[in-house]
Amino acid sequence: MDPEAMLPALAKKSIEVLTWEDEAYPTYLKEIDQPPPVLYYRGTVLPEDDLAVAIVGTRNVTAYGKQLTKDTATYLAANGITVVSGLARGVDAIAHQTALEQGGRTFAVLGSGVDVIYPPEHRTLAESIVAHGALISDYPPGTQPDGVNFPPRNRIISGLSRGTVVIEAGEKSGALITAKFSIDQGREVFAAPGSVLSPMSRGTNNLLAAGAVPLTSPTVILKHLNITQTRPSTEPVKPTLDADEARILRALGQDTLHIDDLCGKLGTSVEKLTAELTMMELKGLVVRAKGMEYAASLTWKLD
Repeated sequence: MDPEAMLPALAKKSIEVLTWEDEAYPTYLKEIDQPPPVLYYRGTVLPEDDLAVAIVGTRNVTAYGKQLTKDTATYLAANGITVVSGLARGVDAIAHQTALEQGGRTFAVLGSGVDVIYPPEHRTLAESIVAHGALISDYPPGTQPDGVNFPPRNRIISGLSRGTVVIEAGEKSGALITAKFSIDQGREVFAAPGSVLSPMSRGTNNLLAAGAVPLTSPTVILKHLNITQTRPSTEPVKPTLDADEARILRALGQDTLHIDDLCGKLGTSVEKLTAELTMMELKGLVVRAKGMEYAASLTWKLD
């Protein structure tokens, strides 16, 4: 299919085309083995997007993963880094949405045409990305999402990026495919350490064992990539912990615990602990998962 012959039809859908010869073709993507000869996109691709980092992970994200994704995307966007991901459910969607909420830019690389949004519930998110970044694909417009399309598109996610952050991943997660592409492309891989008992941390823990950079804080990303912050850091000042809050955080550790189990560890009543956890949630010290399960927020968990 000749992209130039398609231009009138593409223009009606506000779809742009980039080829290897175009000056605006992403610099870092051009450096990989066999870069896509044609990119279709909706939105804008700017020179500043050469400062990009991918955030990927499982669709079945835990409370720990959600908080870590938000903290990481917030830090990157606040420092002028374009957040790249794949518009999937879970980690991808949280990364895109958080970058947008922080006034940052984000790219979503699709396993379909840029005029075919999958999953369909992300149409509103996709339109927001078009306004503050781009939807990108090497598949022609009209291409429907198909399982075989997604692994190859992951090479574009990593190829656009200085490095790839894997938040949570099972042993056979698609995020691990992106990590492998990143390694093959000579890019850095960051992985979040997690509980050895969590299925969603098996993939990231395996990456760490293989030499990935531990994501002990979002700040390690720019330090390790030797990227100077392009905006002042917006990391919040930590509130002072009282004795009860410190005791609860120590009891939570790296785990996500039901309030009954936490009561057992602390030897306190459900009523008293519920009140304390409510205040800690408002202060950003803990996050609540499904039901009455709680986890320490990333900022405190990793101290």
